[in-house]
Amino acid sequence: MTNPISPSVDPSTDRSIDLAVRDAVGQVVASLTRWCGDLDVAEESVADAVEAAVVEWRRTGLPDRPGAWIHTVARRRALDRLRRSSRFAERMPLLAASPSEPKPLDGGDDRLPLLFACCHPALAPESQLALTLRAVIGLTTRQIARALLSTESAVTRRITRAKHKIVANAIPLAVPGPDDRAERLEQVLTVVYLAFNEGYVGTEGAAGHDRVLAEDALWLARLVAAQLPDEPEAIGLAALLTLLHARVRARWDGDRIVLLEHQDRSRWDHAAIADGIELVQRAGALGRPGRLQLQAAIAAVHCEAVSVDATDWSQIVVLYDLLRRHDDSPVVRLNRAVALAHVAGPEVALRDVDVLRAELEEYHLFHAVRAHLLRGLERHDDARVADAEALARTANDAERRLLTERLA
Repeated sequence: MTNPISPSVDPSTDRSIDLAVRDAVGQVVASLTRWCGDLDVAEESVADAVEAAVVEWRRTGLPDRPGAWIHTVARRRALDRLRRSSRFAERMPLLAASPSEPKPLDGGDDRLPLLFACCHPALAPESQLALTLRAVIGLTTRQIARALLSTESAVTRRITRAKHKIVANAIPLAVPGPDDRAERLEQVLTVVYLAFNEGYVGTEGAAGHDRVLAEDALWLARLVAAQLPDEPEAIGLAALLTLLHARVRARWDGDRIVLLEHQDRSRWDHAAIADGIELVQRAGALGRPGRLQLQAAIAAVHCEAVSVDATDWSQIVVLYDLLRRHDDSPVVRLNRAVALAHVAGPEVALRDVDVLRAELEEYHLFHAVRAHLLRGLERHDDARVADAEALARTANDAERRLLTERLA
């Protein structure tokens, strides 16, 4: 998290605080919820504790046990809230005397049951994402508003509605059993992926990306994979995000985005790439292929290549064909066409892209891909028209700069 209290703080100090908060928040929220039976009280109290921690730790440095510090302050704040609530009056003596320290829940990490509760299908998708970023990762309302390109008041309303629905629907903090897990896990993985994408390349804004948010989502994906080692799609998401994030240093030049074909591959994190490829192999060994595993396999082929020309584009096309059995969305078909251009030429690929117009007319990357293929056919005037269409449909400043330079 990057707390807004003071702008004149050493970034390394704030990053150390970010990591300490991220590691502690989900566990403390879950333990306090289990202790008092009220997610709203627990989450608000932890949020107060985090705000206090940032102020104190910027002044004095990190304590030896940051999680214990947050837990102690949050418990005090929770007791204050409970004393003001008539429905807790009879239970107050017991609560004040009972322990509330974080401990493993359901035989694993406290944060995983909390994540499943935050991603319950009874909650609206935008509320799931906001509540996950707040309760599990520990971002402030201001940070979430910035990451989701919303206002603080709108984010507050989303989070409040989500917590009230959890109470109204008696949603437990629990990981579903294997028989009920598939649909819920898909939702959890989708929310984590959305959080990563908002960091990897924002839908709009001057910065273009939020590396800290992407790292938080990657951490969450790896947590889910570690806690559910028999779920290949969870491992597949961890692999995919690991491989994508491994290229981030070469993907940005200040606030300028650098496309894959122009990236300095020596700047990629090759240790992370090896780790991501190992995760792809581990997921594949479970014998239950899915969309995230196949996306990770595609990313792995890109990461293994020493250059664009050396990329095994035929293998990527085959992987996209396999992916379409699990996800035949227009965006997947658009991405397949980019790979197909390297195998069958831009004219064949352009035909595949043009049939997607009705579904992707308002998607800026549809027009950007068309422009790329039209340039390959030396139809430069048509390419400029397509680039202009892409420019009119993106609000991300980094993408706008790239497209504006092309048009110039």
